[in-house]
Parts: sequence; C-alpha cells; structure tokens
Amino acid sequence: MADPFPRPWLGAAASSAEPPVRRSTHLASALIHSTVHEARSLRVVVVDDNDGFRESLIELLVAGGHSVVGEATNGRHALDLVGSASPDVVLMDIRMPVMDGIETTRRIKADHPHLGVVALTAQEDETIVREMLVAGASGYVLKDSDGDVILNAIAEAAGGGAVISPTVTPLVIDQLTEALGRERRRARELEEAHVALVERVSRRHELVARLGHELRTPITVILGVAKMLGDRDMDPPQREEMLERLVSRAGALARLVERFESAVDTGSEDRIDVPALAREIAAGSPRVRVSAEPGLPEVLANRVLAQRILEELVDNACRFSPPDGDVEISITLGSGALQVRVSDRGQGVRSEDRDRIFEPLEQGEALDARVHQGAGVGLSLGRAAARAMDGDLVLERTGPTGSTFMWTVALPPPAFPGVRA
Repeated sequence: MADPFPRPWLGAAASSAEPPVRRSTHLASALIHSTVHEARSLRVVVVDDNDGFRESLIELLVAGGHSVVGEATNGRHALDLVGSASPDVVLMDIRMPVMDGIETTRRIKADHPHLGVVALTAQEDETIVREMLVAGASGYVLKDSDGDVILNAIAEAAGGGAVISPTVTPLVIDQLTEALGRERRRARELEEAHVALVERVSRRHELVARLGHELRTPITVILGVAKMLGDRDMDPPQREEMLERLVSRAGALARLVERFESAVDTGSEDRIDVPALAREIAAGSPRVRVSAEPGLPEVLANRVLAQRILEELVDNACRFSPPDGDVEISITLGSGALQVRVSDRGQGVRSEDRDRIFEPLEQGEALDARVHQGAGVGLSLGRAAARAMDGDLVLERTGPTGSTFMWTVALPPPAFPGVRA
C-alpha cells in the first residue's frame, strides 16, 4: 500500500526507495540527540493498515529505546494481539478496515482500562477527535508530527497522562468547554427538577395527611352521635330521620376521602384537555356554560383530582347561585399555566371569610344559619389537590353579584436535551 504520510523524523531515510526496517542505523543517532528523553523502555503494539507508515513507526520506536511487541493491520487483529502481548501502550490508527480505531479503542479500554492508547492519524476532524477521546484514547497525535511528539505521547500515555497534538488541542478545548457548559446546565436543570419533585411529593403527602386528620375525625364523631341517638328514647320518626341524615352525611364524607386518597396515592399523570373536561362536567347541568380560548395546550395532571376539583367548584357555584342563575366556566392561557375560572351569581363572600372558606369543614355561612347544604370540605380539598399538582385555587373576586374562583393548572415544563417531556 502506498504511504502518503510525511514522516519528518526519518530525515534522509524518507527519500530512500527501500522500505524502512526495524534496525536504527543512522536514524538512531539523530533521534538520540533530538527526540529521546531518559525514560523506561515501553512495550508497544503498533496498529496501522499502511505498511510503509507502520514500519516507519516501528523504526522510530526501536530507535527511541522501546520494544515493539506486536503489529496489526486492523482492529480485530489488534484485539487479539493486545490480549497476548501485554503491551504498555497501543499506538492506534483510526481509519482501518474490518474494525476502525474508535471501536477497537473502546473494546480495549473495556477489557484493559489502565492500558494507554494513543491515536495516531492524519485526521483533524472534530467529530473523530471527540469520538476517539470518548472511546478512551489517552492522546491524539497527527501522523505528520515530529518524532519527539510521538515518543512523548507514548511515554505520557504509559504513565497515565495524555498528550494532544497542538493543532488539534484548540478544537478539543472548545468542544470540551462547550460540553462542560451543557453538562453544568443539565446538572442545574436536573437539580431543579429533583427539588420540584420532592416538593410535589411533599404536597401530596400533606394532602393525604390533611384528609385523614380533618375528615376521619368528624366522620367518627358523626357515627358516634348516630349510635348514641339510637340508644336514647326518642320519637321513632324523629330518631329515624336524624339517623338517616347522619349516616348519609358520614357515608358521603367517607367516600370523598376514599376518592382523594386513591387518586393521590396512584401519583399517575395523564395528558388532559381541560376545556373538554369542563364541557363534560357542564353537560350534567343546563345552568353551566363553558368558554375557552382556541388552541389551548393539554396539561399533565392526575385526571381524577382534576375532575374532582372542577366538580367541586361547579357544585359550589350552583349551590350558592339562585336557581335561575347561570354558572360560567372560563378557560384562558396564563403565564406557565392554564387559568380556569368558575363564576357564580351568589351574594358574595364577606371579607372576613375569604381565608376561612378554604379551611377544612368551613363555609361562608354560619352553622346555625346555613341554608346551603354541604360538608364544607370542597374548597379546602380543592386547594390542597390543586397545590399537589403544582397549581393553586384562589378566590379571585367577590361581590354582591357573585364570586369567581380561579384554578391554575401548571403547564408541562419545556424538556432539556436528552430528557423527554
């Protein structure tokens, strides 16, 4: 095979018509004075499919005081040779038949992680440089480098160091700097995602704990009272009516707890078309009207919780509006979230009650003057569920003509490279 690569370390020998051989002769004296530094003799395997260049490398190595323990013309041959020759360093070409230098280096490093591999090639291609270094090469030297550069690269690789050709180094530094920047950004994004996940899990546990503490206790009390009433003397019709009411209320609360517990425990998320979900809920009542901006994106949320939040808001709006009053659901796009507004036609919420209505077992009406039936858990659980899904539920406005509650539903964050949204 023709040898197209210049070999500056050969001097006058490069013009000889005879192929180079392993003896050092006149070449050795030049190398001893200009390129060879005091160092231990290394065992080297030379891998190159160009016969002339491979022989030249062998002559350089012998003159430099090293032992060439094997030579190969392709990667597959090199793999077998490395296992039997036990070299200190492999001098590896990249463009070869059967198996190229990148794959060969990757396999050698997998089996012999401490073995130094120096890539020796005519290629300055950025992709080739990066792939060879990622494969595990300890150095990257161009074939037209001076002999002392090649010998120094071998010595550094054997000692665990690395040498990259000066003409290649700027490309590598630029790429490594860029890659480092990407990895730092990725690390920050992963850290932020981890913190958000921990906070989200914490909010879900808080929701479950709140349900258990705030709802199971009154359920137990209600059932206890029902049992006590059954043991006392009371007019049969009155006792029966009170018992039925208490048992019914207790059963409804228990089912509500079960629905929320099962929804939060699953932790599942689905892509939800919020306007479609709103229309599905509104279909059960002719009083409820839905309007939505066109082209709204889907959200990632627990469907059971999302449906329950919207049902609670609509049910609350219907109960506190006049029988002929309309309830409106409006869905718009906000900053990083969908905004779902449910408006009623009630008498509004007093300023002193605006925070209290979100507390467990509370309503805007006093217990002894209550005309709208309900357990007082809808808004409390709705807010807890919304926050468990990175959103919120607030009273946006209220007045004599009605109130508007706004549920914000977080949009999925944009994916960063390598991570699927």
